[in-house]
Amino acid sequence: MSLSYRQPGVVLTDHRFTVPLDHADPGGETIELYAREAVASGKAGQDLPWLVYLTGGPGFGANRFVGRQSWLDRALEEYRVLLLDQRGTGRSTPATRQTLPLRGGPAAQADYLTHFRADSIVRDCEAIRPRLTGGAPWTVLGQSYGGFCTVSYLSLAPEGVHTALITGGLPSLHAHADDVYRAAYPRIERKVAAHYDRYPEDVRRARRIADHLLTHDVVLPNGYRFTVEAFQSLGHMLGTTDGSHRLHLLLEDAFVRTPSGHELSDAFQEQAQTLLSYAGHPLYALVHESIYGQDDRPTAWAAERVRAEFPQFDAAKALAGDGPVLFTGETVHPWMFESDPALRPLRETAGLLAARTDWRPLYDPARLAANEVPVAAAVYHDDMFVDATHSLQTAAAIRGLRPWVTNEYEHDGLRTAPRVLDRLLSLVRDEA
Repeated sequence: MSLSYRQPGVVLTDHRFTVPLDHADPGGETIELYAREAVASGKAGQDLPWLVYLTGGPGFGANRFVGRQSWLDRALEEYRVLLLDQRGTGRSTPATRQTLPLRGGPAAQADYLTHFRADSIVRDCEAIRPRLTGGAPWTVLGQSYGGFCTVSYLSLAPEGVHTALITGGLPSLHAHADDVYRAAYPRIERKVAAHYDRYPEDVRRARRIADHLLTHDVVLPNGYRFTVEAFQSLGHMLGTTDGSHRLHLLLEDAFVRTPSGHELSDAFQEQAQTLLSYAGHPLYALVHESIYGQDDRPTAWAAERVRAEFPQFDAAKALAGDGPVLFTGETVHPWMFESDPALRPLRETAGLLAARTDWRPLYDPARLAANEVPVAAAVYHDDMFVDATHSLQTAAAIRGLRPWVTNEYEHDGLRTAPRVLDRLLSLVRDEA
């Protein structure tokens, strides 16, 4: 039985679905999916077209809006919206350090997690779509990794898609994980340089924190081993609209004077552990690099290996001279599975996933070249998380896709500016 309830301006309905773990084995093991339907209060009884939202990640559940927040307000003007917790996230059979041992040991866990990529998410959508729409195709809105899933949708089941809208999420169709990170580190470095230009005093502050971490063994209140590499990874904030400002506020009060000298303050440590912990989204760390696995090569901790090609990110070398300590972001490393108590029990599982070579293709270039689904995509020119050059190559490879290239927004533009959704809708309708 579905449960419905109200929030300001919206009627919400909880849905649960049972789908195969492996869609190639429909009679085998099943998992449960959760999704929240949202419809404008005054339109609850109307026959509206459906829009399914695929959020970023991988590893995050769908947004938990209150009322008609953010882009949802615009979407509810004309759609009935399904906010899907992708498999393994939120309330959809979550995959965590607490639940994965139910599968058995690390090898069994790694085998299980091979079914948690974009191709399986698309098949989930196709399994539940007829139950909601009566068989009609729906509009797919994909943000970030949700855009990767949308391109897989156009490759695997375009008949299920009426319109595709992608924000900050056009993947390379062919790049190996090494290529992705080789393009990423220079983008990250540019974001760090822009931050230090905005807040020059943060160069000194970051050097002081990094020096402290290199000379002290710091464990955060939740048990997280706070290394200099972990500190540098706080740079993931720099890819969002207000991230540079939030990073600055974090750094400005890092130290407090104590009877034994200056120490990292409790307030700083509390904020740092919240930003660093994967307790709420461990699947992100586990399968992040596997979203680029499509050939017979392992991903093999690509971000860690490629980082060695960019020695300017070595904090110890920066401190030995007078250069700035560079932050990183959007990368997953083996040390995270040692530092983070939410990931430690899963380190062997992660290693097995990094070594796998049997990943199935996620995209069909020939089918995309013959695409007939109206598609529009926002490509953020200065996006720290998704390479704009790769995105535009893919835009050119999908027949009929209408790209909107802008440097007005960061990667989270859909969240911060409902105009992004308006612009994409106008692009696909102008094409029609």
